[in-house]
Amino acid sequence: ADALVKAGVVRSRWDFLLARVASQTRVLQAGEYRFDRAASPMDVVRRIARGDIFYYELTVPEGRNLFDIATAAEELGLFPARKFMAAAGDATLIQDLDPQAPTLEGYLFPDTYRLSRHTTPDRLCRLMTAKFRDAWHSLHTTAGVHRTVTLASLVEKEGKLADERPLIAAVFENRLRIGMKLDCDPTTIYAALLQQNYRGTIYRSNLDSEHPYNTYRHSGLPPGPIANPGLASIRAALAPSDSDSLYFVARADGSGGHEFSSNIAAHEIAVERYRRALHK
Repeated sequence: ADALVKAGVVRSRWDFLLARVASQTRVLQAGEYRFDRAASPMDVVRRIARGDIFYYELTVPEGRNLFDIATAAEELGLFPARKFMAAAGDATLIQDLDPQAPTLEGYLFPDTYRLSRHTTPDRLCRLMTAKFRDAWHSLHTTAGVHRTVTLASLVEKEGKLADERPLIAAVFENRLRIGMKLDCDPTTIYAALLQQNYRGTIYRSNLDSEHPYNTYRHSGLPPGPIANPGLASIRAALAPSDSDSLYFVARADGSGGHEFSSNIAAHEIAVERYRRALHK
């Protein structure tokens, strides 16, 4: 009653207490409640009895990384970004599934989470990794978690169209099979984020970086996922298309699609076509 008066929700404590007496068969539910305007004492009692608790909604789309999630949580007013980064930097929660995981990157499953003001970074990480476990087990696969999720994170960052994701996965698998570097821009960006020197675009210094996540300098997959993929990208990583493509470049039509090529000559023609279209 005193808290409601102090917040300006009811005029006096006695108004609320009388309404409570009139509804004494109702059980009041503990929790955080938000009132954006004054309300009648009976309305207040009904809301608290219903358990109409206020939650923050944190929406994490597919392809977001640790840095994105930390910023979103801070902007929501939950906790400082650095505290989430510290919690997500500890891979203990997922190491039974992926002993190679350097952090929780890749295992913070994209979804909308309803959180209270008391949610801690550790608690959020537990919720998100639990969602990942449910999603992974729903696939009924015996594939290695680390390799699959790492590849899926690259597919998620490169593939905007659902039907292209298996094709993009095929390009990466074909390159891995012949020992060809992946040359994946999002891995270079992630390396720069880890080094705290990403400036919004890729510079020559980023491409030349010896950071282990930079696939322009190192063959094979990066040491771990570079983002948190959704189920569609994980499925694509598990079942790439039957394709001999080794290259892809974006189309300039704004569709989010790509043109795929199986040799460098065809790829260079596609790249030139893309550049000309941009300058029309």
